[in-house]
Amino acid sequence: MTDHDDLALVTAAQGGDRQALDRLLRHHYDRIHAVCRRITGNDADAADATQEALIAIVRGLPRFDGRSKVGTWMYRVATNATLDELRRRRRRPVAVDDSTGIFDHHPTGEGGEIQLDSVIDREVLEVAIASLPDEFRIPVVLRDVADLDYSEIAEALSIPLGTVKSRIARGRQQLAERLGNQSDPSHRHTEAP
Repeated sequence: MTDHDDLALVTAAQGGDRQALDRLLRHHYDRIHAVCRRITGNDADAADATQEALIAIVRGLPRFDGRSKVGTWMYRVATNATLDELRRRRRRPVAVDDSTGIFDHHPTGEGGEIQLDSVIDREVLEVAIASLPDEFRIPVVLRDVADLDYSEIAEALSIPLGTVKSRIARGRQQLAERLGNQSDPSHRHTEAP
């Protein structure tokens, strides 16, 4: 589905077309849930955050003015709902254990982006992502899970473009360090001879 298709569905939904609203929400549900899941770090909070995000999207749809892409706006709502859920629960993200993996796609990118599809141990990856500070984890998740570009992330988080680039770079660097420490045999416990 293209941005134009999304906008047509939004327009129809704003006019009261429930089928258009249903199609729009179904189209974005998996990515919204993935964003919520990676930010919260666990299924229960992600389910609650996803539900809250969908409610907020439906309530906010009449005010959507098309100044941003529909997906960008929806991921901003999902990110805010997720952060609200974490604040309500007053807990930090925890490591997750599932077989779905972190990415629904294999990102390829410019200049030094981490190729996470080469990581074999998903649990190690999940723990590494969950351990990133919010300021780095959220932009990395929006880039690598929601597949937003840098300007869309800046808009979604209401931060400058340069800050987005910096946080993604620092987040990926920290992630690479954490993954490097996990895969480097010199960092593992060994028994003394």
